[in-house]
Amino acid sequence: MSTRPIVAASPDSIAVVTLDATMEERITELLRRYPTTRAALLPMLWLCQERYGWISPGVMRAVASRLGESPAFVEGVVSFYTMYHTRPPARYVLQVCTTLSCAYCGGRELVEHLKGRLGIGFGEKTPDGEFQLMAVQCLGACGDAPVVQINDDYYENLDVTSLDKVLDELAGRR
Repeated sequence: MSTRPIVAASPDSIAVVTLDATMEERITELLRRYPTTRAALLPMLWLCQERYGWISPGVMRAVASRLGESPAFVEGVVSFYTMYHTRPPARYVLQVCTTLSCAYCGGRELVEHLKGRLGIGFGEKTPDGEFQLMAVQCLGACGDAPVVQINDDYYENLDVTSLDKVLDELAGRR
Protein backbone atom coordinates (compact mmCIF):
# COMPACT_ATOMS: atom_id res chain seq x y z
CA MET A 1 0.00 0.00 0.00
CA SER A 2 1.41 3.37 -0.98
CA THR A 3 -0.88 5.74 0.94
CA ARG A 4 1.29 8.23 2.77
CA PRO A 5 0.05 9.81 6.01
CA ILE A 6 -0.52 13.52 6.17
CA VAL A 7 1.89 15.24 8.52
CA ALA A 8 0.24 18.50 9.46
CA ALA A 9 2.24 21.41 10.81
CA SER A 10 0.99 22.84 14.09
CA PRO A 11 -1.07 26.04 13.83
CA ASP A 12 1.56 27.97 15.79
CA SER A 13 4.36 26.90 13.46
CA ILE A 14 2.59 28.28 10.38
CA ALA A 15 0.83 31.30 11.86
CA VAL A 16 3.33 33.43 9.93
CA VAL A 17 4.94 31.80 6.92
CA THR A 18 8.03 32.82 5.02
CA LEU A 19 8.60 30.78 1.89
CA ASP A 20 12.08 29.30 2.12
CA ALA A 21 14.55 28.82 -0.75
CA THR A 22 13.29 25.32 -1.53
CA MET A 23 9.69 26.51 -1.81
CA GLU A 24 10.76 29.56 -3.83
CA GLU A 25 12.59 27.29 -6.25
CA ARG A 26 9.52 25.10 -6.70
CA ILE A 27 7.24 28.13 -7.08
CA THR A 28 9.52 29.73 -9.68
CA GLU A 29 9.47 26.49 -11.66
CA LEU A 30 5.70 26.35 -11.36
CA LEU A 31 5.21 29.96 -12.47
CA ARG A 32 7.08 29.26 -15.73
CA ARG A 33 4.24 26.97 -16.79
CA TYR A 34 1.46 29.55 -16.51
CA PRO A 35 0.69 32.72 -18.49
CA THR A 36 -0.09 34.73 -15.33
CA THR A 37 0.76 34.41 -11.67
CA ARG A 38 -2.95 34.14 -10.82
CA ALA A 39 -3.22 31.06 -13.05
CA ALA A 40 -0.68 29.32 -10.81
CA LEU A 41 -2.69 29.85 -7.63
CA LEU A 42 -4.24 26.37 -7.36
CA PRO A 43 -1.01 24.45 -7.96
CA MET A 44 0.87 26.77 -5.61
CA LEU A 45 -1.69 26.11 -2.89
CA TRP A 46 -1.29 22.39 -3.57
CA LEU A 47 2.49 22.72 -3.11
CA CYS A 48 1.95 24.48 0.19
CA GLN A 49 -0.53 21.89 1.40
CA GLU A 50 1.92 19.16 0.43
CA ARG A 51 4.59 20.93 2.50
CA TYR A 52 2.57 21.95 5.56
CA GLY A 53 -0.30 19.43 5.50
CA TRP A 54 -2.95 22.14 5.37
CA ILE A 55 -3.53 25.77 4.38
CA SER A 56 -3.43 28.07 7.41
CA PRO A 57 -4.22 31.80 7.32
CA GLY A 58 -0.44 32.36 7.48
CA VAL A 59 0.07 30.20 4.39
CA MET A 60 -2.72 32.09 2.60
CA ARG A 61 -1.06 35.42 3.38
CA ALA A 62 2.33 34.17 2.14
CA VAL A 63 0.80 32.85 -1.09
CA ALA A 64 -1.12 36.09 -1.62
CA SER A 65 2.03 38.15 -1.12
CA ARG A 66 4.10 35.97 -3.44
CA LEU A 67 1.51 36.12 -6.24
CA GLY A 68 0.55 39.78 -5.75
CA GLU A 69 -3.03 38.91 -4.82
CA SER A 70 -5.11 39.97 -1.85
CA PRO A 71 -5.32 37.58 1.10
CA ALA A 72 -9.12 37.73 0.74
CA PHE A 73 -8.92 36.49 -2.85
CA VAL A 74 -6.69 33.57 -1.85
CA GLU A 75 -8.95 32.72 1.10
CA GLY A 76 -11.96 32.74 -1.23
CA VAL A 77 -10.28 30.23 -3.51
CA VAL A 78 -9.13 28.01 -0.63
CA SER A 79 -12.58 27.99 0.96
CA PHE A 80 -14.27 27.15 -2.36
CA TYR A 81 -12.33 23.97 -3.09
CA THR A 82 -12.82 20.96 -0.83
CA MET A 83 -9.38 19.59 -1.71
CA TYR A 84 -7.70 22.17 0.53
CA HIS A 85 -7.66 21.57 4.27
CA THR A 86 -8.26 24.76 6.26
CA ARG A 87 -7.62 23.01 9.59
CA PRO A 88 -5.00 20.42 10.47
CA PRO A 89 -6.33 17.13 9.07
CA ALA A 90 -6.03 13.64 10.48
CA ARG A 91 -3.18 11.44 9.27
CA TYR A 92 -5.62 9.66 6.96
CA VAL A 93 -8.52 11.55 5.40
CA LEU A 94 -11.18 9.18 4.08
CA GLN A 95 -13.24 10.84 1.37
CA VAL A 96 -16.25 8.64 0.73
CA CYS A 97 -18.13 9.09 -2.52
CA THR A 98 -21.81 9.48 -1.64
CA THR A 99 -23.24 9.90 -5.14
CA LEU A 100 -25.71 7.52 -6.71
CA SER A 101 -23.29 5.12 -8.42
CA CYS A 102 -21.32 4.43 -5.26
CA ALA A 103 -24.41 4.41 -3.04
CA TYR A 104 -26.15 1.74 -5.11
CA CYS A 105 -23.01 -0.38 -5.34
CA GLY A 106 -22.52 -0.63 -1.57
CA GLY A 107 -21.40 2.87 -0.63
CA ARG A 108 -24.22 3.35 1.87
CA GLU A 109 -23.10 0.24 3.74
CA LEU A 110 -19.50 1.46 3.71
CA VAL A 111 -20.54 4.81 5.19
CA GLU A 112 -22.51 3.17 8.00
CA HIS A 113 -19.66 0.76 8.67
CA LEU A 114 -17.06 3.55 8.79
CA LYS A 115 -19.19 5.66 11.13
CA GLY A 116 -19.61 2.69 13.45
CA ARG A 117 -16.03 1.44 13.30
CA LEU A 118 -14.42 4.85 13.70
CA GLY A 119 -17.08 6.28 16.03
CA ILE A 120 -17.27 9.53 14.07
CA GLY A 121 -19.51 11.23 11.54
CA PHE A 122 -18.75 13.20 8.41
CA GLY A 123 -16.40 16.12 9.04
CA GLU A 124 -15.02 14.59 12.23
CA LYS A 125 -11.69 13.10 13.30
CA THR A 126 -11.07 10.14 15.55
CA PRO A 127 -9.85 11.19 19.02
CA ASP A 128 -6.35 9.85 18.24
CA GLY A 129 -6.11 11.99 15.08
CA GLU A 130 -5.59 8.98 12.83
CA PHE A 131 -8.73 9.11 10.68
CA GLN A 132 -11.07 11.79 9.37
CA LEU A 133 -14.29 11.05 7.51
CA MET A 134 -15.50 13.27 4.67
CA ALA A 135 -18.48 12.94 2.33
CA VAL A 136 -17.67 13.95 -1.25
CA GLN A 137 -19.61 14.17 -4.45
CA CYS A 138 -18.19 11.94 -7.17
CA LEU A 139 -14.58 10.89 -7.26
CA GLY A 140 -14.86 10.14 -10.98
CA ALA A 141 -14.47 6.38 -10.67
CA CYS A 142 -18.10 5.31 -11.08
CA GLY A 143 -17.13 2.22 -13.06
CA ASP A 144 -15.30 0.89 -10.00
CA ALA A 145 -17.83 1.89 -7.33
CA PRO A 146 -17.91 2.10 -4.41
CA VAL A 147 -14.83 4.30 -4.04
CA VAL A 148 -13.03 5.82 -1.06
CA GLN A 149 -10.12 8.21 -1.52
CA ILE A 150 -7.63 8.04 1.33
CA ASN A 151 -5.29 11.02 1.19
CA ASP A 152 -4.12 10.91 -2.45
CA ASP A 153 -5.01 7.30 -3.24
CA TYR A 154 -8.19 5.69 -4.56
CA TYR A 155 -9.55 2.42 -3.20
CA GLU A 156 -12.14 0.99 -5.56
CA ASN A 157 -14.63 -1.90 -5.69
CA LEU A 158 -14.74 -1.89 -1.92
CA ASP A 159 -16.83 -3.90 0.47
CA VAL A 160 -16.74 -3.89 4.27
CA THR A 161 -14.11 -6.64 4.40
CA SER A 162 -11.72 -5.03 1.91
CA LEU A 163 -12.16 -1.62 3.53
CA ASP A 164 -11.42 -3.07 6.98
CA LYS A 165 -8.25 -4.62 5.61
CA VAL A 166 -7.09 -1.19 4.35
CA LEU A 167 -7.96 0.51 7.65
CA ASP A 168 -6.20 -2.19 9.66
CA GLU A 169 -3.04 -1.73 7.62
CA LEU A 170 -3.13 2.05 7.97
CA ALA A 171 -3.79 1.86 11.71
CA GLY A 172 -0.85 -0.51 12.08
CA ARG A 173 1.60 2.08 10.72
CA ARG A 174 1.76 4.29 13.81
